[in-house]
Amino acid sequence: MADKIILTGIEVKGRHGCSAEERAHLQLFIVDIELHLRLRQAGKSDDLGDTIDYAAVLSDVKKIVGGTSRNLIETVAQEISDFLLRRYMLLEGVKVRIQKPNPPVGEKFGGAAVEILRHR
Repeated sequence: MADKIILTGIEVKGRHGCSAEERAHLQLFIVDIELHLRLRQAGKSDDLGDTIDYAAVLSDVKKIVGGTSRNLIETVAQEISDFLLRRYMLLEGVKVRIQKPNPPVGEKFGGAAVEILRHR
């Protein structure tokens, strides 16, 4: 599948992590989404009904990441992909990348991230 809509740098605060400290304080998460779908018809029709409204996807992602706390960002990524594949019938696949840029651990590093790719 070569066609995709790409949403990058979605910033959301959430409380995900295994430690009490991670869950006690809001942390920044940065999410990138690739929506894999056929865009030929939308390109011809110029009609939003022939594609996926990325404003709605942004809202969905923010609700999930800002919602229920999870131990693992892997779980959050899976919840996002499951939800999007259920909600948007045009979607053939989705790539979700979640970055935790400042995890509260004793080491200084650039952050942690997971990336998953799921298909219908």
